[in-house]
Amino acid sequence: MSGRTPARPRPERTCVGCRERAAKTDLLRIVAVGDDCVPDDRGTLPGRGAYVHPVLVCLDLAVRRRAFPRAFRGRGPLDTSALRRRMEQTKQQVL
Repeated sequence: MSGRTPARPRPERTCVGCRERAAKTDLLRIVAVGDDCVPDDRGTLPGRGAYVHPVLVCLDLAVRRRAFPRAFRGRGPLDTSALRRRMEQTKQQVL
């Protein structure tokens, strides 16, 4: 034996848009603050979180499937415009 400790598996979460499992670090945590969905980059905001890939395709799927109100347990319609702007800005920075 080499004396090394075995590597810990990375935590996984499911994207509420495409429903694929991915490493927690590859997904963006979303939290409901009032009637808005806001990104939680540091993962420290209080409350339930929903995870989505940081791409517009997964965001659109989540909105179409009404995944955010379901993930936040029965809240009414939520505003995702801040998320959309954030993902569009991130996309522009990559290009």
